Amino acid sequence: MKNTSQKYDKVIGTCRELFIKKMTDYGSAWRILRLPSLTDQIFIKAQRIRSLQENEVRKIDEDETGEFIGIINYCIMALIQIDNGIADQPDLNVQQATDFYDKKVALTKQLMEDKNHDYGEAWREMRVSSLTDLILQKLLRVKQIEDNKGKTLVSEGIDANYQDMINYSVFALILMEKN
Repeated sequence: MKNTSQKYDKVIGTCRELFIKKMTDYGSAWRILRLPSLTDQIFIKAQRIRSLQENEVRKIDEDETGEFIGIINYCIMALIQIDNGIADQPDLNVQQATDFYDKKVALTKQLMEDKNHDYGEAWREMRVSSLTDLILQKLLRVKQIEDNKGKTLVSEGIDANYQDMINYSVFALILMEKN
């Protein structure tokens, strides 16, 4: 599992670097986005991944890597929004946003390590396409919870679903690197 932890950190390092660069370019404009808007952005990225996996012809010469990175970063933004609410104007500088980012990653990585221990790294035998389908399933769950105004009877909340999508995306990127 040490190997998984190191690979996880490497993937997140790439995502974090892009997040910081975009924060430098755009500021925290994303802070005005409501959760359903972030969920829809993630959905678009997951749908594109599925299309890339299913279509034999690609009109844009890109693989799924950038889209999985986008899912990770949008999910982290959503987790930040859950804790801090939606802002009327960009209100975070690069350092503040990065600090929030790092806190959300630490919690999500701990969840991954706990589940990875209990599941015995079963994800290593999965296909990237299956991880994509699981992300899409989680997105549909999040949309339903959002439609229910955040209320659930027996299910985990939206934050746990975002964390799972981050971890599935990291797993997919690790598997893609291996292949």
